Amino acid sequence: MSSIIRKISIGSDYKTDAMHYSIGQSVYGGHIISHILSDNEDNSYNIFIKKQDEILPWKKFNSNMAISVEYDLEY
Repeated sequence: MSSIIRKISIGSDYKTDAMHYSIGQSVYGGHIISHILSDNEDNSYNIFIKKQDEILPWKKFNSNMAISVEYDLEY
């Protein structure tokens, strides 16, 4: 079973110091976060952004960081 990631938070203190990234969030000069994917090969999380029809890799976080993942419950 694969899970769809809706939101990822990076940082040790979720409420005050973490950076939060959600699907549909506007970032980086008019781009929108389109996908958040986990990579089981190197235990990382990858964030992809979209502007018009172009999807680009934007950020990658490894498992050595404090990461909180929220999954989409509506499939």
